[in-house]
Amino acid sequence: MKLICTQANFRKAVFNTERVTGKQNTLPILKNIMLETEKGQLKFSATNLEIGVITKIGAKIEKKGKITIPARLLSDFVNNLPNEDKVLLETKNQTLNITSGNYNAQIKGLDAGDFPIIPKLKSNYLFSLAAQKFKEAISRILFCVAINENRPEFSGVNVNFLEDRIILAATDSFRLAEISLKFNRDDISDSYREFITKENSVIVPYNTFSELARAIGNKTKEINVAIEENQIFFEIDGVQVVSRLINGKYPDYKQIIPQKFSTRAVLAREDFLRAVKISNVFADSKSGEINFKLDSKKSSLIIQAQSHESGENKTKLKADIVGPSQEIVLNSRYIIDGANIISSFNIAILVNNESSPVGLKAINDKSGEILEDYVYIVMPIKK
Repeated sequence: MKLICTQANFRKAVFNTERVTGKQNTLPILKNIMLETEKGQLKFSATNLEIGVITKIGAKIEKKGKITIPARLLSDFVNNLPNEDKVLLETKNQTLNITSGNYNAQIKGLDAGDFPIIPKLKSNYLFSLAAQKFKEAISRILFCVAINENRPEFSGVNVNFLEDRIILAATDSFRLAEISLKFNRDDISDSYREFITKENSVIVPYNTFSELARAIGNKTKEINVAIEENQIFFEIDGVQVVSRLINGKYPDYKQIIPQKFSTRAVLAREDFLRAVKISNVFADSKSGEINFKLDSKKSSLIIQAQSHESGENKTKLKADIVGPSQEIVLNSRYIIDGANIISSFNIAILVNNESSPVGLKAINDKSGEILEDYVYIVMPIKK
């Protein structure tokens, strides 16, 4: 292999692929990026057997070929180079010779014939999503995923397909987050309508969505999605990401989310979050128990915590409360996680009774209405 490409494109391609390289000592080649000439381009491939990433850049190719190179070594070398216009690459005896300006390196590689095959998309993409909204949606649910090998379905995000939207949900059985993303009219293909008649949901691994969130840049406009043969495919700014899907059936979490709440308290989110954080200091370090008392007559929310090692704390906040008074015990850390994700000025706390799940939702800052596209549910601590 012998070719010339721009340093900027080469560095970006290494950055986009190196993050998914594996750390397994049993398969050293998974630590490598495969460089391969293909149809007048230089193709970069990396995989950890769960996620595969492929990206291509333009190149002036003098001689075809392919080789796999240790990702960390290649990245460290390229990222420390001064800005130059060109990079010259040439392989000889499983060694890659890289020259950029006055800098040169010979990096020993491994035979590309041993590199795992990354699945290729055989059909067209099913739908597109606005990239920034998708990235935001990921950040609002991913923290609820459980890293639990005993329940592999909990270690991923459930994606439910509807005619006009997709719904993402994640739970660790103690709390749950669900968010809805609507399609624009031109976002879905005819094949998507056929697809949802056969498949209504899949489970995508946590690491896949985490990698996608990193891959979506500030200028990324859309992300294309396809599903086939137990694999999900994404295309972001010319970078292709493919991941296996998690086998299994996701729990029927809809039964956990109450259809109605008897009590609703609305108050300033920052005040609420501050009070919970302060109470967390005094909560029992293991259980994180905090007592929430919603007093509808006095229009107040009282947040209390106490422990033998720290003492006790009590905060009284003004709140607009509709419905009967309630008292409930919750895990402070779970409440902090949910309140941090909600970005509206006010927050709605929704309660039925001391043993029923509690909901946190955002409020439309202009109309004062509760927003229904996102819900965060926390299971109470039963006494």
